[in-house]
Amino acid sequence: MAHIPDSLFAERIRASFMRQNAMTLIQATMPVVEHGHTEIHLPVWNGVEQQHGFVHGGVVGMIADSAGGYAAMTLVPASASVLTVEYKLNLVAAADGNSLIARGRVVRPGRTLIVTQAEVFAVKGGDETLCALMQQTIMVMHGKVEK
Repeated sequence: MAHIPDSLFAERIRASFMRQNAMTLIQATMPVVEHGHTEIHLPVWNGVEQQHGFVHGGVVGMIADSAGGYAAMTLVPASASVLTVEYKLNLVAAADGNSLIARGRVVRPGRTLIVTQAEVFAVKGGDETLCALMQQTIMVMHGKVEK
């Protein structure tokens, strides 16, 4: 699937993100929306930490999944939506920082399936440490828009 001519794609992606109550719950934002790439930023606060004070792996997976999914959504027509059908997450370091950044990108676009990757970085004192890698398969649902 090539670049879809949709001048309002970023607005459509941001509106979808705002409808995700889970992202609101964890205080995540999506400041970067480009064709084939998005970033989700998460402040670290006590509601997302596990018992050792690191961000919980489930929360790391949430932002990686959404970053990859929205990267895929930037390449589909406005008349379609996307749904994650599979992802593999490797936690490679503790998510220890003041914030996290999940950077999602499309690896292989397709009409029915899109493969994405995301990297999640813990940010502390201005330094970024890779804490997770994700590979994901996204299903394009043609003719089915979001609620």
